[in-house]
Amino acid sequence: MRLVIASCSVDYVGRLTAHLPSATRLLLVKADGSVLVHSDGGSYKPLNWMSPPCTLSTDVGDDGAGTWTVTNKAGERLVITLEEVHHDSAHELGIDPGLVKDGVEAHLQALLAAQIETLGDGWRLVRREFPTAIGPVDILCRDAEGRAVAIEIKRRGEIDGVEQLTRYLDLLNRDPLLAPVRGIFAAQEIKPQARVLAGDRGIDCVVLDYDALRGLDDTESRLF
Repeated sequence: MRLVIASCSVDYVGRLTAHLPSATRLLLVKADGSVLVHSDGGSYKPLNWMSPPCTLSTDVGDDGAGTWTVTNKAGERLVITLEEVHHDSAHELGIDPGLVKDGVEAHLQALLAAQIETLGDGWRLVRREFPTAIGPVDILCRDAEGRAVAIEIKRRGEIDGVEQLTRYLDLLNRDPLLAPVRGIFAAQEIKPQARVLAGDRGIDCVVLDYDALRGLDDTESRLF
């Protein structure tokens, strides 16, 4: 991973346009090709970013000042103008073991896999923890028409989970034995921003009822 602290401005050019005026920021260039722009406040999320697959080209001087242009496969561009570089270092992080799910997420995965037909008649499980080069997809299954479906399960669905599933789908759709693969983002609760991003990327959202999957849902006590 490359870490750069620089005074810079950032322009995004794609389906929308966005501009970050000049300020001191942290730039992260990850081994998977993604580029993220962080500030020193607000939240843990980047101010702007470009997800892989993308390419980074640089036009900089000996002092590091100049322009970075990050372009994805859709032709969208993130243009970072570096005015002054305060720090530039690279670090080898090695292979990450991945996130260990908490008990509820792991149980949701097992329950949904065992009851995959709740997503539709004729659906069948292919495998839980289906491996990819960047980590396992929670569930790979096939719908009634035999089409492959990748499912990412969270207790609370947020934007990061949609980004994670997007990366899995990109890899899975490179496999001619699976493609086309569509995605389902499943959680007990899905944040509005995550739902909007999922819809923009053609990913379906499903809200999971934990009690119903466990057989504890008392339908006779419901008002509706």
